Amino acid sequence: MDALDRKILTELQQDGRLTVTELAARVKLSVSPCHRRLRDLEREGAIRGYRAVVDPAAVGLNFEALVFATLRWEDPDTVTAFEEAVAAIPHVLQAQRLFGELDYLLRVTTTDLTAFQQLYDQRLARLPGVQRLTSTLVMKHVVDERPLPEQ
Repeated sequence: MDALDRKILTELQQDGRLTVTELAARVKLSVSPCHRRLRDLEREGAIRGYRAVVDPAAVGLNFEALVFATLRWEDPDTVTAFEEAVAAIPHVLQAQRLFGELDYLLRVTTTDLTAFQQLYDQRLARLPGVQRLTSTLVMKHVVDERPLPEQ
């Protein structure tokens, strides 16, 4: 990956709806070489996909919490069962496995506190292998959906 590929990635992170012609103009390439580079970046996995960034509040998801999960055991079967169960919960927007005292960080969104409490009691607390859940509420997004930095 060279500087031109990085420029293409930077431009697409800012506006994923650019046409190849617009992208080529922004990175100062002709359309054919830009299109080739774009397809190479997609094929190599540098570009994993394209999507719209939706404002959660605009669709009624006004509540967000971070939930830290600690598992009882960290054997492969428990980890797999936990991760599969988490992946099946649509309100979990992100889930990361951590090093350290806490095993997982889940970013969860719901309509309100009552809906979160129901999700917590009915789904999250019943996840396989959970020893303890700790949650905190998101008050404000200071940095959100930031493009990756250029190296």
